Amino acid sequence: MSFDTETEPGVCQTPNPASSGFVLNHSMLRVKDPERALDFYTRVMGMRLLRKLDFPEMKFSLYFLHRPKDGESPPGEVGERTAWTFSQRSILELTHNWGTETDPDFKYHDGNAQPQGFGHICFSVPDLDAAVRWFDENQVTYVKRPDQGKMKDVAFIKDADGYWIEIVEPARLKQLGR
Repeated sequence: MSFDTETEPGVCQTPNPASSGFVLNHSMLRVKDPERALDFYTRVMGMRLLRKLDFPEMKFSLYFLHRPKDGESPPGEVGERTAWTFSQRSILELTHNWGTETDPDFKYHDGNAQPQGFGHICFSVPDLDAAVRWFDENQVTYVKRPDQGKMKDVAFIKDADGYWIEIVEPARLKQLGR
């Protein structure tokens, strides 16, 4: 039997055809220093930078990162790659407001300190133990290791700006919430 949606108060059982084809394309995080953020997301998390867009009149830049599937290759031509970028799922947009990288007192709210709001993004990994070893080798800061707390087999790490990233191995989560 195929699955469509769980039923909870507020869940629309049959989406309106007007929303057909809607795709969650990207989430945006503001970053203080793009060089540090790009190093973390490309070197540690294995993402690729698809596009950088500068807006000099408003003094900010956007960086669109993606983790392509094996064998997947985005278009080389810049216009086609831009359109392709905005048609994908699971894009991370990093927004850099120029000048923040040189202000030693500047810091973005991570959403987990009070007042809470935004919580985290999540990466699924094929092998949680191997990922933890990789994060340890790269001195990544942990909020919670997989063996800590009440929820086992789930890690939380921090990126260069202190945003939380949940790390999960899907095969280990089959009993979650049961």
